[in-house]
Amino acid sequence: MSTITTKDGTEIFYKDWGSKSAQPIVFHHGWPLSADDWDNQMLYFLDKGFRVIAHDRRGHGRSTQTATGNEMDTYAADVAELVAALDLKNAIHIGHSTGGGEVAHYVARAEKGRVAKAVLIGAVPPVMVKSEKNPGGLPIELFDGFRAALVANRAQFYVDVPAGPFYGFNRDGAKVSQGVIDNWWRQGMMGGTKAHYDCIKAFSETDFTEDLKAIDVPVLVMHGDDDQIVPIADSALLAVKLLKKGTLKVYEGLPHGMCTTHPDVVNPDLLAFIKG
Repeated sequence: MSTITTKDGTEIFYKDWGSKSAQPIVFHHGWPLSADDWDNQMLYFLDKGFRVIAHDRRGHGRSTQTATGNEMDTYAADVAELVAALDLKNAIHIGHSTGGGEVAHYVARAEKGRVAKAVLIGAVPPVMVKSEKNPGGLPIELFDGFRAALVANRAQFYVDVPAGPFYGFNRDGAKVSQGVIDNWWRQGMMGGTKAHYDCIKAFSETDFTEDLKAIDVPVLVMHGDDDQIVPIADSALLAVKLLKKGTLKVYEGLPHGMCTTHPDVVNPDLLAFIKG
């Protein structure tokens, strides 16, 4: 397995496929998954001649099951260490859900020349939780419910999420894939429960407003309008207004996990943005 060891001793697992001279694309996964969630995109862009890289966030997948550092500042610092270790330049950073927050937090702080473009897919920025500043957000009680379900029976919770709202499999007429549900469960159960518990706060309460304002590279914001996990009205529709060079693409009827359910739609749009 390929890993780097961060300054605090955490081992971060990563995949790195393709020519080292090709333009790199770095994929950032959602909670509580792993680099494996990008299998379809990794194969697609490898075939198109890109260098494709995906890591398991600390506490997730094959990386160290950390008890500390499970918050956005450290996640972004881990990415910076990985980027430096691989000496990535002119890279495209693509993040889904929590990974979209990680992308925003990293890209806003990245060394000059490291990042060419970024993509936020079903992403959590600007901020998910409801507050006086964010009246359209989701109530804290919802995320408290996530934490309670994780503590009570993580294994069952990690069946219920993909079998229901994540992929829109709870919608009438949905084409349900048991393999996709099982793969979500597999990835989730590989990670550490403490890190996953902490990450709920990281993805729901971190305010990325200043990150979005600071990013000066082109950013594509992609979101399904039937996203039941990260509702579009309080995420993509607000995020694109904060970006200097943001472009919004809304997908009618598509769910949170559209990279898995509709790669035939998502992948060509990603390619067009990268090449554009």
